[in-house]
Amino acid sequence: MASAMVGFPQAYLESTEVKETSSLVTELCRHFYTQGWVSGTGGSITIKVHDASIPKPDQLIVMSPSGVQKERMQPEDMYILSPHGSILSAPSPKPYPNKLPKCTDCAPLFIKAYEMRNAGAVIHSHGMESCLVTMLNPQAKEFRITHMEMIKGIQGHGYYDELVVPIIENTAYENELTDSLTKAITAYPKATAVLVRNHGVYIWGDSWIHAKTQAECYHYLFDAAIKLHQLGLDAATPEHGPIQRAIHSQNQLSVKSGVKDSQKQKESPWRCIVLDIEGTTTPITFVSDVLFPYARENVGKHLKLTYNTAETQEDIKLLRSQVEEDLRQGLTGAVPVPHADEGKDEVIAAIFSNVEAMIKADRKITALKELQGHIWRTGFQCNELKAVVFEDVADALEEWHSSGTKVYIYSSGSRLAQRLLFGNTNYGDLRRYLSGFFDTTIGNKKESKSYKEITETLGVDDPAEILFVTDVYHEATAAKAAGLEAIISIRPGNASLPENHGFKTVASFSQI
Repeated sequence: MASAMVGFPQAYLESTEVKETSSLVTELCRHFYTQGWVSGTGGSITIKVHDASIPKPDQLIVMSPSGVQKERMQPEDMYILSPHGSILSAPSPKPYPNKLPKCTDCAPLFIKAYEMRNAGAVIHSHGMESCLVTMLNPQAKEFRITHMEMIKGIQGHGYYDELVVPIIENTAYENELTDSLTKAITAYPKATAVLVRNHGVYIWGDSWIHAKTQAECYHYLFDAAIKLHQLGLDAATPEHGPIQRAIHSQNQLSVKSGVKDSQKQKESPWRCIVLDIEGTTTPITFVSDVLFPYARENVGKHLKLTYNTAETQEDIKLLRSQVEEDLRQGLTGAVPVPHADEGKDEVIAAIFSNVEAMIKADRKITALKELQGHIWRTGFQCNELKAVVFEDVADALEEWHSSGTKVYIYSSGSRLAQRLLFGNTNYGDLRRYLSGFFDTTIGNKKESKSYKEITETLGVDDPAEILFVTDVYHEATAAKAAGLEAIISIRPGNASLPENHGFKTVASFSQI
């Protein structure tokens, strides 16, 4: 047994917390064995020793050993590691035919997930579906799926979102994957999993429950994608229609579906189209004369009815933080938001005053947009709101979708507000034509780095294969600086453009 690290005496290594975590690892491995995730001694799991008195980054780590029958492990077979990966306690050798104990080869990869994502547990699965799904397209660097109920079980995702999981190439030895895993975690900040081609998957979560839940959802989605592929259907499109196969003929690239279809589709020069909302798909007057007034008139009522919910408390937390920053900058209209112990009515009154000033100034900030989205949700659910899109929008979305071009929305409004708008339009629910939604959490719409982040998220190597359509000159300029093609939308009520702006303009999506 290794000597105890400073700060973790031997008695702590033998504490109830450590023993319970070790028992939990063995219990979960037996369960994962029945799922086919850790058969043949493959796969592994690690969990941090939860102790409320110790910050998560400083908590001890329990890891399973390597090369053992995972379903037969006992708590005393576990390795105890320091927060930085040093072995503090190792199991004693067992008699033949057992091998000498060895900590899992996944240890360096597990540590990266702990350090880079502040994870509470990490699961490495060799489940058949996690292996096969990487073989569907040997050139793919990502796994993508959308419009599946189980996506809601993945952190930060909803039914209408596109789930993207990076795929890294396998190596002969597990620890040689560390660099590529690190790069994938860095490149995909929202990911909670990394697939290894022809191998398996690494999945992490805030706690063992979160990691286990996500692992179950990921395996379900991998299996669903494989079955859809067998049927010739595309898991990455909202309607899961026939797979669009690229067919080369002399100087032309045509698109044919995975099933027999004599109808020819119009080709699109772009892989993805990203659309703004206000002034592009939707009249500015609908936002300024309908949505904003509705939010302003109902903010007090919404806060009073939902004040004690976790969602509203998070909204208040975001707004309080934003107001504190506004006060430091001396912005007009900002008033301090009292702490909760100063009274509910006082907090609501201050939030109302700040929100009114933010809406009046047309602030494009996440804190405001999140609260507005929650208020609008009630309006749409009660049929007090009905979204408006221009008459050419629905047909264009359907046409682009049919041609295999993926369409996304990028708006300063929250993703929730975007889904509500396109789910409740004067032309019905248009979300089936949309592959995903971006808001200001990915960056300011007038900064080129935001469009670079979108390009990376979409997995497009050449940003020129992405078309961005907006009514705002500065947004088009930022997109162009990031390498995207940009077109400016000319709609009734839109602001005038600078002379010699240099962008193509369209008055209707039918002109694209």
